[in-house]
Amino acid sequence: MHSLQLLQRWQQITLASLVVLLLALAWYKIPHPAIAAAGLLPLLLVAGLRLPFLLCLAFIAFSFFRLHEVFPALYPLKIPQLLALGTLGSLMANLLTQRIQMFWSREHSTFLLFFGLVIIGAALATNRAAAMSSLTGTYIKIAIMVLAISWLLRRESQFKAVLINMILCGIGVGLVALRNKSQGLELVEGTRVTIGRSIGSMLGDPNDLSLVLLFPAAFALAVLLTPRMGKLWKLLGLIGFITVVCAIIATQSRGGLLGICAVSGVFAWRRVQNKALLVSVGVCALGVLFVLAGVSDRASGGAHEEGIDESAMGRIYAWQAAIGMAVHHPLTGVGINNFISNYFDYSPHWDGKNHAVHSTWFGILAETGLLGFMIFSTLIIQIARIGFKSVAYFQPRSESDHSGATQSYSPVLYACAQSVQAGLAGFCISGTFLTMGFTWPIYILLSLAIALSQYRISAEAKRLAKCETPHSNAPQKTHNSLK
Repeated sequence: MHSLQLLQRWQQITLASLVVLLLALAWYKIPHPAIAAAGLLPLLLVAGLRLPFLLCLAFIAFSFFRLHEVFPALYPLKIPQLLALGTLGSLMANLLTQRIQMFWSREHSTFLLFFGLVIIGAALATNRAAAMSSLTGTYIKIAIMVLAISWLLRRESQFKAVLINMILCGIGVGLVALRNKSQGLELVEGTRVTIGRSIGSMLGDPNDLSLVLLFPAAFALAVLLTPRMGKLWKLLGLIGFITVVCAIIATQSRGGLLGICAVSGVFAWRRVQNKALLVSVGVCALGVLFVLAGVSDRASGGAHEEGIDESAMGRIYAWQAAIGMAVHHPLTGVGINNFISNYFDYSPHWDGKNHAVHSTWFGILAETGLLGFMIFSTLIIQIARIGFKSVAYFQPRSESDHSGATQSYSPVLYACAQSVQAGLAGFCISGTFLTMGFTWPIYILLSLAIALSQYRISAEAKRLAKCETPHSNAPQKTHNSLK
């Protein structure tokens, strides 16, 4: 038996060595990055079958944080495409082999209803090519990841991996943004920092960059302020939050600054008793952030523009156009990624060019109609509800919960629950001025909220089962003692 295992091991080593030699020979003959990327396929296959959640987490890191654009050396390797294929294959394989236990929730149903409406709107869009490009290129991946994350995220160690991944990615993107700012690279309007603008990256817009940076701020602050997280964790949270805030300040995005105040306000609201003092300090802090960011010196929306500045007026005109689109298309909207192409027909003011909506709420209203807006709002309310329940359930207890049963406190789960709450607050506030309806943040929060809710339900069921077991034996013990 031992000799047979040894023979199989040597066969595996020989096969692996031959594959490495073939890849090295191919790289020598054809020095193309695709050859190096092909060398990652065996690792993706193994990771997909054995560690599907980590593969999914890597896909989110590259798709949302655009790490291959933040670090251009990774761009030719086509890592997002490889991770997308690996994640889809892993999900299907693990579902077929029943390694993943599927479940369904009300939040899944709400999202599926919204996703179906987006598909119908894309099919009926005036610019169907643009709608289908956004649907198949980005949104369908987001839809699959909502299911994958909520089903794969089952253990406390996986929640810990989410925290680490979000904070480290935020630090990486933030440091590159600060480097660009210090060296005067990739600047817009002379002062606003971006990343990868020269290569057409999504992060080439300072508002989009601030949106990406805002998301890990909630995770970093949750880790920093959660009791018993450990000194290294708190140091990581402190470094992450400071880096992200400084990078958002460098973007000079007003929506990003409001989002930072919203995220911080959620944590402060739970810890400060004097709410009037908290609101006053928050207003002062927002003013300080605007001064530090130098918003008044911006080429657009700065102090040199009298009255309502051009940037603000552009938003108002865009929001009026969004209302017109929703009124004329109440059931399906104009279609995903169709706001700009319909702007001329519905805007009350035309300055010679189309404008973006610059608002999540008005963007959803215009592109999915009144019906889509109501479903999306329902989804937001469901996430908020889960956030409140999860924070209440996982928060520290002195000795026991209200039912008298002991409650073990988990710093990781409590930090994740707080991240959902703070991240949702940041999304709702900054989303008023940033277009985030069809991008990753809210859907990652949705997946995390569903996973937390399922974990809480399972934990509560186990706790109740343990509590009921002694009571079921009690009559029998009493009967025996009477005998």
